[in-house]
Parts: sequence; structure tokens; C-alpha cells
Amino acid sequence: MPTIIRDLPETSSYWAAIWTLCPLPDVHVLCDAPIGCFNLVATAVPDYTDAIPHIANVTPSVITEKEVGGSGTGAAVKRTWENLREAGLLAGKRLIVVSTAESEMIGSDLSDLVTQLEPGTTFFHSESLSHDEWLGRDRVLQWAWEQYGAAGAADLAAEPGLVNIIGPTYGCFNSTADLHELKRLIEGAGGRLNQVFPFESTLAQMPHLARAAVNVVMYKEFGHTLAETLGRPWLHAPIGIRGTIDFVRRLGQLLGTSAQAEAFIRREKQTTLQAVWDLWKGPQSDWFHTTSIGIVATGTYVDGLITYLGEELGMNIAFAVRRPRRPDDLDTETLRDLLHSRPPSFVFGSINEKIYLSEGGKKQTTFLPAAFPGPVVRRSMGTPFMGFHGTVYLVQEIVNQLYETLYNFLPLDSAYARAAAPAAGGPPPATVAVAAPGNLPWAEEARAVLDAALEKLPFLARISASRELQMQVEAEARARGIAEITRQLAAEVLNTHRK
Repeated sequence: MPTIIRDLPETSSYWAAIWTLCPLPDVHVLCDAPIGCFNLVATAVPDYTDAIPHIANVTPSVITEKEVGGSGTGAAVKRTWENLREAGLLAGKRLIVVSTAESEMIGSDLSDLVTQLEPGTTFFHSESLSHDEWLGRDRVLQWAWEQYGAAGAADLAAEPGLVNIIGPTYGCFNSTADLHELKRLIEGAGGRLNQVFPFESTLAQMPHLARAAVNVVMYKEFGHTLAETLGRPWLHAPIGIRGTIDFVRRLGQLLGTSAQAEAFIRREKQTTLQAVWDLWKGPQSDWFHTTSIGIVATGTYVDGLITYLGEELGMNIAFAVRRPRRPDDLDTETLRDLLHSRPPSFVFGSINEKIYLSEGGKKQTTFLPAAFPGPVVRRSMGTPFMGFHGTVYLVQEIVNQLYETLYNFLPLDSAYARAAAPAAGGPPPATVAVAAPGNLPWAEEARAVLDAALEKLPFLARISASRELQMQVEAEARARGIAEITRQLAAEVLNTHRK
């Protein structure tokens, strides 16, 4: 039997090229694409993730059946360039032509054609048919440096104290909040920001990346090739308490600002991290070792959440799946089956995992966004996963959801009492020879069926689910006039409930 891929968790390198180049305001991208592939990457998906209604500096060549059938895409690209030039949309901008899966399938290579267009126009072959978005982002960052940065940087020397941040692009989960926190850490350690590339830079400024003494690569999935090429020391952005302390300390050492970095760490322990200490010392920490966590995200967030939630806070990591997927990671079908049969208390993931939980009716599991694809908007600066503020935000979200789980349990006794009370103005309930609501006797075999059903639920959720399931079985017993819960009745009702 062939392996069927149920859902794709990432896009192609063509999407990566658009999302990496288009944050640069002095660039206009001409994508050699059909109108649908343009709309998805430039309008539809960014609107549901980065809350960008439309990426204005990208235009499609509008490939049709004519181009695919034999004429090639060169004429369409040239016609689109002429329209852009006549409309004045290329004034003060560099034109970059990017291939797509469709143009690559028919063998369109526009390396020669671009020399006939706007002076300085370049062609990026995205390898959309073979590379995913993470490799694509890494390639296009390096390609842009070779095309637009390296020559102009030849005479630039590194300046003490300057730091670059490499990596934040469109389509990266939580980039606004994590970038905001990362800037704060760099300044706290004594650094001065040189460039945030590409988010807050221009293509013309790219040579000045060489002026930084240290580079910080925001994500583990891409940006490291450019960082190595720049030839300066570089660090990855941190997640977790220990990781953030190590990051600030190491950055201070590289910049020669260790005293300032150590003072910043001391202040953060007394201020920002106070919330983590308070939650750790409070009664909430009693739940941590019984809380199970599943994670599906890019390696940056998977590794960080494992370290912080698992190793530092002592929560149980039920599974972790990285993107791009490693050979030993769960495949999508196996992950879906696991979330249907035995989900953890919390799942950090994308819309794929949220759908799987909904399919299985797993309302006891709390879903928290930790990856794209969406739909989920993350434009606020107040939702970081990285840095010291990230440690507070993450534990706060988990504790609040644990409270929510307990809250769902609290009203049940009163609801149960109301169900047993007579209707307003009606006769008092008749005296019958059965136990009070919630107290019907259970056979040992029936109790074993209930316990088996609860074993499939997250630990904390069993508090409320135990009472709820018991009430459902006993309600059915009363409806049938049964005075004792049997194994057959429990199995029938609980199997129906799970479906």
C-alpha cells in the first residue's frame, strides 16, 4: 500500500521566497505564477496568519494554458514588467523575478530574459518542486546577500556593540512578539541593534549587515547559512529560563558588556521572572507533574518548549513532532490516531492538530497555537514564547487553562441537584426504593469499565469527566428502571459517549 500524506504542515520554497523578499520595501517581486498561486501566497494565507490584507509588492505573470501548452512564460513575464513600469510601480525598487512550481514544471528559466528587463533585475530559481519553506528561506537569504550585499560590504568593518537579528519574515509563527522580546534581551545585554533582516531593513542596506559584531539567528530552521557567511559570532534566540540566561550572558561576553548583562539578569530575576517563581511556589505547581504536553511545531519551538515545560517546570512531554519532520518523528497519520485515542492535557500545534482533536471529540484537551498553518493571528507584542517574558506568558497560559478545566467541574453538583428537584409548582418527587442521585451502586466490573474510559483522558480532566460519565450512566439506569450499574450498561453508555 502506498503511503498517503494526509496533511502538509509546510509550504514550498516559492512561498518562502515571497515571504522573505517582500518585507523589503525597495523590492518588487514578479512571480512567474498562475493567478491562484499568487493569491494564496500574497493575499489569502498572510491575511489569516500575519493579518496582512495584501502584500503590495508582488505581481504575478498570470500563467495560462497558452504558456503551459508550449509558448513558455517569457512573453507573459515581459508583458507584466512593461505594465509595472508604465504604472510607476518599479520606481526606486529592485525587480526580482521568482520561479514557481508551475513555471519550473515546464522548464522556464528566465536567467537570460531578466537581462532585458529593468536594469539590475535578477532571477531567483526557487526550487519549488523540491525544497520546503525552511530550506527556501535559508537559500533566498544567502542568495540575496550574494547578489546585493557582499560586494558593497567589502570595505565595511565590524563595529563593537552592534548586533543583527536574522530571520523574521512573513509566515513565521509569533514573530512580532518574539522579535520584540529578542530586541529587549539584546539591549539588556548591552548590545545595539544594527539591522533586523529582512523585517525592518531594505535591500539597499543589506551590505551593512557586515557592520555587526554579533548576529542572532531567530530560528533554527533557517538563517544560519547567511550567519556563517558573514563571518561573525552568532547565537540562536532563546526559549526558557536557563536558555535565556545563557543567551544574555554569552551575548555580553561576545560584546564585552558582561557587567551590564549580569546586571540585567539580576533585575529580570527580581521583576519579570517573579511571576514564574510565584506560580512555582504556589498550589498551581502541584499540577505540573501530572500535566502532559504534546508539541507539533518548528524545531525552534519544539526544543524550547521541551526544555522549559519539560525539564525546567517538570511537565510530562507526551510527544514532540518537529517541522521540518525528522525521520524518527511521528507521521501525520500516526499523530492523528494518537490524538484521537490518547491525547495529552495540552497540545501545542497548528490547525492540523486542532482539527484532529475536534474529529476525535477531545474536549478535555486544551489546544494552544504554536505553529502555522493557521488560522490564528499573532500580531500582538504580548504573546512571546522566547526570552524571559516568554517564560511568564507560557506558564500563565497553562495555569489559566488548568483553572478552566477545574471550573468545568465545579458547577456539576449543583446542576445534578437541579435535575433531581421537582419542577416549579409540581408535586414533590415520589418516594422510590433507589439510591439518591449520584449514588447508585456499581458492580465491580462496571467500575472497571469507567476506570478504563478515564484512563484515556488527560489526568486533570478526569476530575470532571469522572463525575460527568458517572452521571450519564446513572441517568440511563434510572430511565430503564435499573437499580444497580452493570458492566453491560456501563460499556454501552460509555462507548456511545466516546463516539
